[in-house]
Amino acid sequence: MRAALKKHLDGFAMIALACALLAVGPVPAQQPAPGIPAVQANLAPHPAPEQPLPYSHKTHVGMGLPCQLCHTNPAPGREMTFPATSTCMNCHVAMVTDRPAIKKLSEYAKSKQPIPWVRVYKVLPGVTWTHRKHVEARVQCETCHGTVGDLEAMSETTAVTGMASCISCHQARSVSAACTVCHAWPPK
Repeated sequence: MRAALKKHLDGFAMIALACALLAVGPVPAQQPAPGIPAVQANLAPHPAPEQPLPYSHKTHVGMGLPCQLCHTNPAPGREMTFPATSTCMNCHVAMVTDRPAIKKLSEYAKSKQPIPWVRVYKVLPGVTWTHRKHVEARVQCETCHGTVGDLEAMSETTAVTGMASCISCHQARSVSAACTVCHAWPPK
């Protein structure tokens, strides 16, 4: 009984947050810190991978939802997570429930299965990299991932996995760009 009440209260809180954010209007996306270069755009097109459900960052970021609401960084901090199905259902238990994609989302929730999202950015082999240090250094998501809030379908729009991007950012922030910062030596 208590768990069911908490679930309903959590759902109500998420709906209230979404409504409040809609009333306030769109929140501008976080911008990279002044004087710190953003990661360059990819020179070659990188089409968005096919996802199990259509998801528009443009719609959700446009409502003012912060990245960290859906993407958390649990220990050890290497990768950001995809949202739990229950996180999506906090709003979609009552919002646009008649759409086919939301019906499919509801099926994932009922089966207690995670949505099998396809990761867009992948850490390359041989790189010992972690989101955790970048989050702690207050690097804004947009610095590396670009204007995600403008994307209907998430794609690899920036060259964030390129070594030159990492080195130039580290140099601009006066952070060590020594090989061993990102690459274990000797190799394992």
